[in-house]
Amino acid sequence: MYSRYSMMIQWSDEDAAYIVSFPEFPSAHTHGASYEEAARNGQEVLDLLLGSYKEVRHSLPEPVSFQYAAA
Repeated sequence: MYSRYSMMIQWSDEDAAYIVSFPEFPSAHTHGASYEEAARNGQEVLDLLLGSYKEVRHSLPEPVSFQYAAA
């Protein structure tokens, strides 16, 4: 499912894994052993979140908009 929601993937030395967080859904997190696995897991969590919000008719948060800053 395509969405305009953000997914941030960062390496964690402490966890020895890539950690995925979602700015619009601060309590949601996942991880993966590789960047690719973390991205797949993140997309799965995001799809589940959006489905759950729609199922219980909760209002979805506004997507965060990031501005590109050219160097």
